[in-house]
Amino acid sequence: MLVAKVFVKLKDGILDPQGQTVQHALENLGYDAVQQVRMGKLIELKLEGVDREQARQLVDEACRKLLANPVIENYTFELEENGAQ
Repeated sequence: MLVAKVFVKLKDGILDPQGQTVQHALENLGYDAVQQVRMGKLIELKLEGVDREQARQLVDEACRKLLANPVIENYTFELEENGAQ
């Protein structure tokens, strides 16, 4: 079994109100060294019956069609072997 870990975050220059809220909260807690927070999401996909190249193509297509908004978000992903289930 393969596990795809997809990381999606807003492109640079896109306003991130959630990140700003977290940054202000951290400042209020005394974490003055934190100068910027950008929020994102992690999506895990468990894949069976495909080889690494098929999995790479499948995940990339799923990201472009559904998991990320290419207008405002960037995505990266990694594939890992996972034999435990």
